[in-house]
Amino acid sequence: MKLKLLSLIISANLLTACSQTSALSGSESASEPANQQTISAAKKEKSAKVVDEKYIWDLTDLYASDEQWQQNHSKTKGEIDKLKALQGSLGKNAQSLLIASNEISAVYKDAVRLLVYATLKADENLKVAENEERRQLAKALLSDLSAAVSWYSPEILAIGEKKIRQFLKQEPRLKVHQHSLENTLRNSPHTLSQEVEAVLAKTGKLTSAPNSIYSVLANANLPWPEITLSTGETQLLNQAGYSKLRQASSREDRQKVFETFWGTWKDYEATLGSILNSHIQGLVFHTQVRNHETSVSRALFGDNMPETVYRTLIKEVNDALPTLHRYFKLRKRMLNIEDDMRYFDIYPPLVELDKTYSIEDSITITRRALKPLGSEFLAAYDKGVEGRWMHVYPQEGKRSGAYMFGAAYDIHPYVLLNHNDDFQSASTFAHEYGHAVHSVLSNKTQPWETAGYATFIAETASIMNEMLLEDMVISEAQTDQEKLYYLGIGLEALRGTFFRQTMFAEFELKINDAAEAGEILTGAKLSEMYLELLKRYHGHDQGVMTIDDAYAMEWAYIPHFYYDFYVFQYATSIAAAAGLAEKIGHGDIHARDAYIDMLKAGGSDYPYDLMKTAGVDMATAEPYRALVKRMNNIMDEMERILAK
Repeated sequence: MKLKLLSLIISANLLTACSQTSALSGSESASEPANQQTISAAKKEKSAKVVDEKYIWDLTDLYASDEQWQQNHSKTKGEIDKLKALQGSLGKNAQSLLIASNEISAVYKDAVRLLVYATLKADENLKVAENEERRQLAKALLSDLSAAVSWYSPEILAIGEKKIRQFLKQEPRLKVHQHSLENTLRNSPHTLSQEVEAVLAKTGKLTSAPNSIYSVLANANLPWPEITLSTGETQLLNQAGYSKLRQASSREDRQKVFETFWGTWKDYEATLGSILNSHIQGLVFHTQVRNHETSVSRALFGDNMPETVYRTLIKEVNDALPTLHRYFKLRKRMLNIEDDMRYFDIYPPLVELDKTYSIEDSITITRRALKPLGSEFLAAYDKGVEGRWMHVYPQEGKRSGAYMFGAAYDIHPYVLLNHNDDFQSASTFAHEYGHAVHSVLSNKTQPWETAGYATFIAETASIMNEMLLEDMVISEAQTDQEKLYYLGIGLEALRGTFFRQTMFAEFELKINDAAEAGEILTGAKLSEMYLELLKRYHGHDQGVMTIDDAYAMEWAYIPHFYYDFYVFQYATSIAAAAGLAEKIGHGDIHARDAYIDMLKAGGSDYPYDLMKTAGVDMATAEPYRALVKRMNNIMDEMERILAK
C-alpha cells in the first residue's frame, strides 16, 4: 500500500512533466523546464481571440467549484485521520484486511482527485497565487496520507507471507489488492519498523524541498537578459526565449543565444550545484536507510525493473554513437556549414515547411494515423476529442509544454496543450492522446488499485502514436521537400529522445555513484562530469562537433535530474515503440492485440514483464539495435533524396 501511494505521488508530479513536448517533434521531452510564462507574439494573438469552449477543459467534471474542492479537501483530511484506527487490525482475518485495504484505497483515490483538480487549475495561470496554494495543499495532503498509513507495510510483513496468502485464498474480493500485497512482501528486505517508517514518511516534505527550490529559482528568480538579434529585434532570453531562438536561421544569432543563455546559468553554478547535491544526498540517504546497494537499484526496485535494462541501454547507445555522429555530419551538410559543426547548430530545422496544422487538422490526421490500432482504441480516442478534456491554446500565464493527467479514475483524463498550428503541435497532440487513451483503456479494464501504470509503459503508448503519425505523413508527402521535412523531424527525435535522454541517464548514474562514494557534488564538479559526456556523445575528440566548455552548464537546465532515475524511460520507450509501430503499421494483428492488452493491463503487473509479454524484451540489445537501424534507414532515404 505504501508503494501504491508513492507511485501515485510520482504520477501526480511527473505525468504533468514527462510530456513537456512530443518526443518526435524535434523538441526533447526531458529537457524543457516547466516554466515559460512569456509567450510569443503569435501565441498571444491566438490567446487574445475568443476560444471555442470545446477547446477549454471542463473542470466541473471533477468539482463544481473551488468551494466544493475545499469541502472535499477537508473531508479527505478527516478520513486520513481515521485511518490510524485501522492499525493492528490487518491480521485478525481476511475480512479485516479487506476492510482496511479498501478504506485506505478509497482515501487514496479521493486525495489524488483533489490533486488533479488543483494541478489543472494552477496550470491555467501560474501567476494566480491562490491556485498554486491549492496545489501545495493537495501535495501536502498526499504526504500526510503517506505518514498516516506508514504502518501498513510493516504490519503486512509482521503477519507473514503464509498468512497473507491464506487470506487471499479465503477472500476473493482481496484480488484487487493482490499485486500490492505481493509487492509489499517483495519489499521485506527494505521495509523497516513501524516507528522508522513513520519517521521516513514525514521526511517527504524535506526531501522534496530541493526540487521545489530549484523550480522557483529556475522558473521565477533567475534574472534573464534581453538579447538583440542580427535583425535588430530584441527578445527576453528566458527559457521560452531560448527554446525558440536556438532554432534561429542565423548562425551568428544562435551562437549569441547560447553564449548569453548559458552564461546566465553559469553565474549561479555554485547555488545550483548545492541544490542538486542536496537532492542527490537525499536519494543516497533513502538508499542506505532502506538497505539497497545503490541508488539506481533502489530507484528501479519499485517497478521490479532489472538493472540490466538501464545498463544495456547505456552500453548500446554508446556503441551506436557512430550513427549519431553520422547524423551530425548530415546535418552539417544540409545546413551548409563550412567550418566546424558547433553545439548551437543542433536545433535549427533541416528543412522548412510552410504548412499549418489547426487543432482540427491535428485531430483528423491523428485519427487516420491511428487506424492500425483498431476500433477499440479509436472509440476511446473519439470520446476524448469530442469531450472537453483539453486546454488547447496558449494564454498568458499558462504552463508551457504539454501533458496528460489521467489519475482521476472515476472521471476521465485531461490534456494540456499549447497548440501553435504547426506540425510539432500536431505531433504533440498525438503524443498526449496516446497517454489519454492508455488511461481510458486501463481505467475501463482495471480497478482503481491496479489502473495506474508505470512511465516505462506510458511513454511507449505516447510515442507509438507519434511514430504512426510520422510514418503516415512521410508516406503521403507530396514533394521531396515535404518528405525531407518529416524525415528530418523523425531523425532529430531519435537524437533527442534516444541518444540525448540516455546521455542524461548516464550523467544521473555518474552523479549518484559519486555521491555514494562520499563525493560532494559542487557546481563545478557537476559541470566537469557533464562536459565529459557532452563531448563524448557529440564526437568532440573525433572532430564531429566542437563543444565549448561554457555549455557544460546545461545540466542545470534539466529539471528531470530531480525525478530520480526517470529519463532513461524515454529512451527505452522510443525503442520499444519503434519495434511495435513497425509491426502494427504493417498490419500485424497479433502485435496490435498484444499491445492493446498491455495498455489495458495498467499496473496489474510489473512494467518490464508487461512489455516482455507484448513481445519486447528491453533487457536485450535487440530493440535498441532495431531503433539504430531505423535511424540509419532514415538517413539513407534522406541521402537518396539529396542525391537527386
